Amino acid sequence: MKDSNEKEKIEKEKAKKEIKEKESGEKGKNGGADLGCDSIGGLLFRLALPAILAQIVNLLYNMVDRMYIGHIPQVGSAALTGVGVTMPLIMCISAFAALVSMGGAPRASIMMGRKKSDEAESILGNCTAMLVLIALVLTIFIQWLGRDILMIFGASETTIPYAWSYMQIYSLGTIFVQLALGLNAFINAQGFAKIGMLTVTIGAVCNIILDPIFIFVLDLGVQGAALATILSQAVSCLWILRFFTGKTTKLHLRKKEMRLKPSIILPCIALGVSPFIMQFTESILNICFNTSLLKYGGDIAVGAMTILGSVMQFSMLPLQGLTQGSQPIVGFNYGAGKNERVKQTFRLLLFCCCCFTALTWSICMLAPGVFVGLFTNDAELAAFSCKSMRIYMAVSLLFGIQISCQQTFIALGNAKTSVILALLRKVVLLIPLIYIMPAVLPNKAAAVFLAEPVADILAVSATSILFYRQYKKL
Repeated sequence: MKDSNEKEKIEKEKAKKEIKEKESGEKGKNGGADLGCDSIGGLLFRLALPAILAQIVNLLYNMVDRMYIGHIPQVGSAALTGVGVTMPLIMCISAFAALVSMGGAPRASIMMGRKKSDEAESILGNCTAMLVLIALVLTIFIQWLGRDILMIFGASETTIPYAWSYMQIYSLGTIFVQLALGLNAFINAQGFAKIGMLTVTIGAVCNIILDPIFIFVLDLGVQGAALATILSQAVSCLWILRFFTGKTTKLHLRKKEMRLKPSIILPCIALGVSPFIMQFTESILNICFNTSLLKYGGDIAVGAMTILGSVMQFSMLPLQGLTQGSQPIVGFNYGAGKNERVKQTFRLLLFCCCCFTALTWSICMLAPGVFVGLFTNDAELAAFSCKSMRIYMAVSLLFGIQISCQQTFIALGNAKTSVILALLRKVVLLIPLIYIMPAVLPNKAAAVFLAEPVADILAVSATSILFYRQYKKL
């Protein structure tokens, strides 16, 4: 009888231990959060905050050059316009990093989940080698044809000296940009989100410090801005390489794994094609705006577009951070069949996104000078930019609906629809409208800016209808 009681007691303790381990395992995967039971508001705050901070830091990285350059005495307006023309080329460089890393990092995660660390390290090594190869090819290509490409992208005889001075130096640091952007995805793939954010932060802080020193103190102008950027990326790159050769990482960068093998690298590239297309089409869109605005509004219109594009980035990136925070909650509960929690999460996400877009829209409409003043002190450019912003950002209030629906499609496992909707807005609607609107309206430059809100209204309408149908199925 005593043995029977002891045996029953042991079995109960064992069952309790298994339940506790299971619960702690589920929570451990998400930084102590129980995605199926914890408060949705608390979960969204905890998961979205790091993502939003990372997006804001990354935004500063991209915008700080333009902020300082726009305030260079005498030539700030022309220099800002010239650097704005380089953005499509810089986006292309980032797109190639995404082509390798956004396919390689998820595959490495899958292999780690299958306890195949050797294969995961082979993927890391092959992707690193491919990033280096792409960087060398891009550097040679830009040094050879970069000036001509910038003229095609919307530079004029006035702005090309600044555009080429910036790009000529920036392209020499392409290898640092590729490795810093590309390998950071492999840090996040291992679950080291804080280290991944620190990598971006280190580079951004270096850039903020070095920019005024090189631009104003050493009087290097736009060349100083480019030099500050590539040195900052070099610091981030060295930090990442040190991490992957240190003790903390689960995946180590080994020389023997850096021999390119088609069986390893090709599946990574195939998986990375979708984010590559998304970023590459953004570059094409930027080119269309610049060339059309140069034709109808001259350098001042292209300069205004540089400012408006930066404000658009500010409007979008925090929203992306919010949606990144919501995706694990939506995906987990959708998979667990807890559809009511999925609905609650989406409603809260939609509310938060709409509140943020309402705030930025209000500033753009009522006090556009708040944003414009960050980039220029040129009175003519500032006046033109403020007027154009009210047109370009006229329906940015709807961005909250667009991005919350679009990104929730991904969380529900319907990434294909999300990509289609993004391409619908940019490729199917916006690019043709950039050329159609000036043909039917008398104010040609204003008509180009008007293409953005028209495309947004149509895209949000299509997205809302498709998402409503998916939402009803829940």
